[in-house]
Amino acid sequence: MSWIAPPPDGGGDRRRGAVVVTAGGGEGVELRAALVRLRRATGLPVAFGGLIEEGLRLRIGELSGAATGALRGLGVSNGSGLGGKTLALGRPCAVTDYRTSRHISHEYDSAVETEGLRSVLAVPVVVRRRVRGVLYGALRTAQPLGDRALTAAVDAARDIEQALVVRDEAHALLAAAREPVAGPGAWEQVREAHGALRALAPRIVDPALRAELLAVCGRLAGASAAPPEHTVRLAPREVDVLACVASGATNTATAARLGLRPETVKGYLRSAMRKLGAHTRLEAVVAARRAGLLP
Repeated sequence: MSWIAPPPDGGGDRRRGAVVVTAGGGEGVELRAALVRLRRATGLPVAFGGLIEEGLRLRIGELSGAATGALRGLGVSNGSGLGGKTLALGRPCAVTDYRTSRHISHEYDSAVETEGLRSVLAVPVVVRRRVRGVLYGALRTAQPLGDRALTAAVDAARDIEQALVVRDEAHALLAAAREPVAGPGAWEQVREAHGALRALAPRIVDPALRAELLAVCGRLAGASAAPPEHTVRLAPREVDVLACVASGATNTATAARLGLRPETVKGYLRSAMRKLGAHTRLEAVVAARRAGLLP
């Protein structure tokens, strides 16, 4: 038995949609977390997955619940095996008994047999209509995988998709922040980049990438030629709020941008103003710039 889910709304042919992941492997943090959530939600004993790498080939990079390392590092080509079929079609696929299924090719039977897998489902990770990877869930017995397992696998894939979107945004902002700027609007560009990076950093799961974003924020904030007039310590979220305020955002807009409640934004703003000795939002921004906390 096997099944192929229909394409999601707004789908379309994704067979040419694979892209190269070039972020340096930090995506494994998000992938590992998604596999753990998948197993908890379904009770499946094994989950594994990988992302597209150079050469447009899927590489199995993360395992959860595996008894052996047979699947780790396995390269899956487009159209080959269950994962390759999922890559080619851009939609979930499953088999009830992997080794006897006539609906897939069998290039990877040795690794699957070594791990003792029988019933397997595969779900694509799709970002902006392009396949970026595949998540697998599996049983060591030949029995149908129901809708609960499929739904949980799709949800786990969506989590990774959102993480990859955020990661892509982060790398784009980092690249833009490193570009030299000149002209009358240069300083405003620096401030916009700083605010965008501060707002994005808390959404980054990978600690190394998050630290890199915050380090760039620090360099942008200290880009002024004038040394800080005095030392003030603000909490990270207080700086985030001030960075949004500096761009002209209202409390409501700041809350939406940072994923906070408007009342929480007001609390951070009041605290920052008190520490800076400011009586208005504008005074707080000016004081934060003088203290080297904002560019």
